[in-house]
Amino acid sequence: MSESSGDALLASLQSGELPRHVAVIMDGNGRWAADRGLPRWRGHREGMRAVRRTVEAALELGIPYLTLYAFSLENWSRPEQEVGALMHLLNEFVEREIDDLRQQGVRARVFGDRERLPPTSRSSVETLEADTAEGTRLNLNVAISYGSRDEIATAARRLAALAAEGRLDPADIDSVRFAEELYTAGWPDPDLLVRTSGEMRVSNFMLWQIAYAEIHVTPVLWPDFGREELFAAVADFQKRERRFGGVTS
Repeated sequence: MSESSGDALLASLQSGELPRHVAVIMDGNGRWAADRGLPRWRGHREGMRAVRRTVEAALELGIPYLTLYAFSLENWSRPEQEVGALMHLLNEFVEREIDDLRQQGVRARVFGDRERLPPTSRSSVETLEADTAEGTRLNLNVAISYGSRDEIATAARRLAALAAEGRLDPADIDSVRFAEELYTAGWPDPDLLVRTSGEMRVSNFMLWQIAYAEIHVTPVLWPDFGREELFAAVADFQKRERRFGGVTS
């Protein structure tokens, strides 16, 4: 896409209905590296650059919430060397990008089971959140050590404990009250879920929250994802007729 055609598409997209919340399952780092005869960590490093491009594209469009699936609970079972490299890249990303994120008005938050993160990575995450807390242009949410089934089970345990203590009437538990116990409490549900690398699955990601999300699957591997691909996903979203289980005339 040329710069002029990209700008024309940007203007066209901004004149239509934009998703308030875009969630992305970032997949394909390993395949990208394997296709080039490179070690997997090189794919993960290129994936970091794709994060930057996608954040910049979301800022261009004016999308207020962007959620990225970076590392699942299941990913802890990967080889120790690969996990270590991923944690190192997390620390590197924070150190490299934190000033720019703050200057661009991005508020970054990390959700998932932080207790499993190495101390240095937990410290990086805390620094990232504290230093970008005043951002108002874009809410960047990064799922690390995250699994949706675990999130839902944890929320159920919290509500059960409150009920057992007599602090909550079980009759008052509805979908709204349940959602208040999730990591994403207070955020709008994703309108658009993007999956890279052509895989047709949601991989235990935000199962509760994506109940009515429009799904866009692209064959592009995550390290090659960027402005053009996000714009294409939003253009696809704008063609959809969203009914939320209802009917239209």
